[in-house]
Amino acid sequence: MSSLTHFDAQGQAHMVDVAAKASTHRIAVAGGRIEMLASTLAVIEAGSAKKGDVLGIARIAGIMAAKKTSELIPLCHPLALTRVALEFEATPTDASKTASVYCTATVETVGPTGVEMEALNAVQVALLTIYDMCKAVDRGMTITEVRLLQKHGGKSGSFIAG
Repeated sequence: MSSLTHFDAQGQAHMVDVAAKASTHRIAVAGGRIEMLASTLAVIEAGSAKKGDVLGIARIAGIMAAKKTSELIPLCHPLALTRVALEFEATPTDASKTASVYCTATVETVGPTGVEMEALNAVQVALLTIYDMCKAVDRGMTITEVRLLQKHGGKSGSFIAG
């Protein structure tokens, strides 16, 4: 594994200089899950949550989060994103009798640095939005499995999670 890039020779944190890096098409996909009671998922699917369309609002929140990542993560570069897309997949119950919503965020840009942090941030905020909108009926929801699923572009090439 290479050395950490956000530290200079003296060990001080710094923003990586990407001026000399080639602009390439970069894509990152992240995913995560929020587990909940089956009755909570039924409220989401019925569209009867008191705060409105849960997944619609979560999608917009995730898009906004991707765009604001550099404002939240101190050493991230502000990026001109060319695409942010969020998808949700509901699972009524699994082997543990837990219902869930899985969120996938795909973020793209053409630039000198990747969009992994933007994709991860989009997933986290989308799932937090689901929690916020449903906490009145289920405070025991759990956000889990948030991770980078794949990234493409740049000098380091592609990564696909195993």
